[in-house]
Parts: sequence; C-alpha cells; structure tokens
Amino acid sequence: MTRAASWTRAAMALMAIAALNVQAADALPTVDLSAQGTASAPNDLARADAYFEASADDPAAVAQKVNQVMASALKIAKPFESVAVKTSGTSTWPIYSNNSASSASKGSQTIVGWRMRSNLNLESTDIPALSRLMGELQATLAIGSLQLMPAPATLHAANDEATRQALKAFEARAKLVTDTLGRKYRLKALNINEQGVPTPMYRGRAMASMAAAPAPVETGDSTITVQVNGTIELTD
Repeated sequence: MTRAASWTRAAMALMAIAALNVQAADALPTVDLSAQGTASAPNDLARADAYFEASADDPAAVAQKVNQVMASALKIAKPFESVAVKTSGTSTWPIYSNNSASSASKGSQTIVGWRMRSNLNLESTDIPALSRLMGELQATLAIGSLQLMPAPATLHAANDEATRQALKAFEARAKLVTDTLGRKYRLKALNINEQGVPTPMYRGRAMASMAAAPAPVETGDSTITVQVNGTIELTD
C-alpha cells in the first residue's frame, strides 16, 4: 500500500469518527412512558351448552333414543329465530361390567351396555329469548354451561374507546414530564397493545339449572384494557 493510499484511508476514518460525534452531539434526550385506558363493554352475547345423555343395552337402541330427544329439541328451538342453534357433536362409549377391572389384564372385558351423549350449542344477543329457550329445553336436556361476553361489534367499540383513553393518558403524562422540565417534546415511537376477547363470565350448573320457566340473567359488563407504550424526545 502506498503512502498516499494510507493517508487517504486515515482521512476517511477520521471523517467517519467526526460524523458519529456530530450525530451523538445532535441526539436528543429521550423518555420512555406508558399509559393505560379502560372501557366498559356490556356482556350482550350469550352462549349455552345443552346436552342429552342416555344408556341402553345395544348401540342402536341408545342412538334411537338420543336422536329422538335431539330432534325434539331442535323442533322446540326452531321458532326462536334470534337464537343460533347447532349440534356440536355426539359421542358413544361402552359400559363395562363391574368385574371388568379384574379381568382387564386377561383381555376379557365384558360390555354390558352403551352410553351416548349429544350436544347443542345455543348463541344469541337476544338473551331473554335464549333464557326462555333454555327453560323449555330443560324438560329433556341438561344445561352444561352458560357464558356471557361482549358481542364482536360491542368489543370493537369498547377497544376503540379504551384506545382513545390510553392515548389521552399518554399525552397527559408526556405533558406532565415536559412541563415539569421546562421542555417541549416530539413523539419518537409508540406502541398500542389492545386486549383480545375478554375471559367469558361463566354461569355454571347452579345458574344453568334454572326451572322450566325462564329466569332473569344478570349479564354484567367486561372491562376492556388498552396499554400504550412509547418514547418521546425532549426538545427546546
């Protein structure tokens, strides 16, 4: 390498160092902030699980019994147009004799009957109608669970409101910091974390085992939370 080339490389290195020093000198002090916003969302969507379970000596007989009851349940539900009703699965399993456990090791389990369970899912924003339907279905079906949550449109609106509240809180916090320090600021980075679907409010068997007459359902509200994190640069 010639002496001229060496001088050129040294000069370029000095220029790069100088540029980095200028950038460091121009860097503004930063402050990391966080804020939170909340909104209330009514639990205006209800989901219920209803089922029928029976046993018989042979699988054909138990299937006939279960299918008849479920067909009757679907007929009862048909006039309730505001309630979405769908079958959600049927399962069948054998019933073994009491002494099958001792004979299991010998591979000689004895099947003495069959058991079948079939489920219906109910969903509606018309909660009074769903409550009435549950009451009628309980003449033959059992109610396994009742879940209450915000409907998608309700959740979206609540998320928007919580986001507005979080951004206002972030702006207020940034103003508090800069006013106290006698500085101004500009936003460098911002991250908004929205809450997903809130945990449903469960009304278990005690709530679900209402009498045949419809019972009032206290839906309540869900709290939606949005977290905002960001960085501001302090300016003169």
